Amino acid sequence: MRRGLRFVPVAALAAVVAELAVFVGVGRAVGFGSAVLLVFAASLLGLVLLRREGMRAWRGFRAAAQAGAPPGPQVTDGLVGLLGALLLAVPGLVSGVVGLLLLLVPPVRRLAGAGVRRATERRVSSMVAGDLFGPRRVRVRRGDAAPSAQPEPQEPAPTVVDGGRAIEGEIVER
Repeated sequence: MRRGLRFVPVAALAAVVAELAVFVGVGRAVGFGSAVLLVFAASLLGLVLLRREGMRAWRGFRAAAQAGAPPGPQVTDGLVGLLGALLLAVPGLVSGVVGLLLLLVPPVRRLAGAGVRRATERRVSSMVAGDLFGPRRVRVRRGDAAPSAQPEPQEPAPTVVDGGRAIEGEIVER
């Protein structure tokens, strides 16, 4: 069992306690009838947006697949939209606010999408990640090498295998 999964029950309990505390606080501030209507309206809006975001994600995936482009960016954006709509559909004020942030605030949506992408790239092979998201972009900075007291030994010439043709493979970090 993964180490992070042992915290799921504790996190779920904390979420329920937070939802109840916020509901009681809002109920005292605006009245419990208004708080119940607010939760009901947010859940109804979430159900409507769940369908819209699902269709949007599917259309984005199909368009990328037909264009021959990597579908990863559309898939991650669709997953973030679906998560936002699902959080809005779940009865609760805290989850509704988080869902609205994921749906309506572009920097939050991009940040969540980047997190989904990083998590996906960690869990799949680099070849699959390349198929999903396209080639990885890296930053290269030119600079002077640190001066060393001893001259670096020359590396031996690389061995040419298979007539110099490219060999497909995967880099495995140790």
